[in-house]
Amino acid sequence: MQLSIIIVSYNVQYFLEQCLHSVRRATAGLEAEVIVVDNASTDGSMEYLQPRFPRVVFLLQKENMGFARACNLGWKNSSGKNVLFLNPDTILAEDTLHVCLNFLGQHPLAGAVGVHMIDGAGVFLKESKRGFPHPMTSLFKLTGLASLFPQSPLFARYYLGHLVENGNHEVDVLAGAFMMIPRGVVQKVGAFDEAFFMYGEDIDLSYRIQKAGFKNYYLAETSIIHFKGESTRKASLDYVRRFYGAMIIFVRKHYQGLGASLLRLALGAAIGASAFLSILGRHLWKKESKKLQPPTGAVAVVGTEDQVRQLAAAFDKTTPVQHLENLAATTPQQAQTLVLCEGVLSFKEIIAAMRRHPKAFRYRIHAAGSGSIVGSDNSSDRGTIINLAG
Repeated sequence: MQLSIIIVSYNVQYFLEQCLHSVRRATAGLEAEVIVVDNASTDGSMEYLQPRFPRVVFLLQKENMGFARACNLGWKNSSGKNVLFLNPDTILAEDTLHVCLNFLGQHPLAGAVGVHMIDGAGVFLKESKRGFPHPMTSLFKLTGLASLFPQSPLFARYYLGHLVENGNHEVDVLAGAFMMIPRGVVQKVGAFDEAFFMYGEDIDLSYRIQKAGFKNYYLAETSIIHFKGESTRKASLDYVRRFYGAMIIFVRKHYQGLGASLLRLALGAAIGASAFLSILGRHLWKKESKKLQPPTGAVAVVGTEDQVRQLAAAFDKTTPVQHLENLAATTPQQAQTLVLCEGVLSFKEIIAAMRRHPKAFRYRIHAAGSGSIVGSDNSSDRGTIINLAG
């Protein structure tokens, strides 16, 4: 077995459906297994997905055990020479797994690899490559200096802003959304620390991998979509508590001295400030939500005639839907939503199109044979789902 793919899911039925379709394409030619650990979803995920993906192993839990524990459960039930920890709200290109496995095979000191990631609008996700949250690095981020000097090797080290997006690099931290690790490395350094419920566990594992003498690599040769926000919204109090709480756990575990003490105080202050802004933001959002919701506008669909007919029925009858046979066709300027259908396009072509024109449209994705359309216009909030069954 070359590869075990471990996906932890929680109430992400249709995003996971699109993810599994992309994984099926990406594992072509590989000896691979896919293990989904479901953290007691209540949205009908498992009833919907199990019959559609009979080769996937589904481990159903009776409670939400968190990301780290669920990943470890999947790891213990896997047998691949390499293991990929993958988020359910991702879409892989057809070459993604091959690129990463080839790289690992050519770099014996590679402890883990991550890849170039974009959000649902086609925008590069800076967390694709990160530095460790050393006290000064974290303080530069918390104080806004990292944003003021986004390419500085000193001030912007949190996101390694001095390293170009489109080049391969040795980095400190890889995102848990896509983290491929040789089995022998996990056996040597241990899997995820279960003290982290959600967030921070990828930083901790990256740190232990590097401390053991291995190297973490960011690969720009392939790109994936990570919609984000499907498990926890960034504007929520729960996100604030879990994210900054995870940072405090990491600092206490790995850093000592005055700098670490100051960082813990700063993180505590950040929790309070972010909680206040979260409450304020939710209040303003409720007042302005109707004003901020843009009209649907025209829809353009790149797909087969059958896909267009199926998808058009899911939109409002007053919404104009135009069929584009390929990406070379002229997309009408009035079209606000562009539905990219896998089948006519490969997942790699869909990702490339979004990268070429970030934020140009509200991108929506439909995998051939799936029962849904998914997308996200904002990486900080929940995405958009269209159930084609009605």
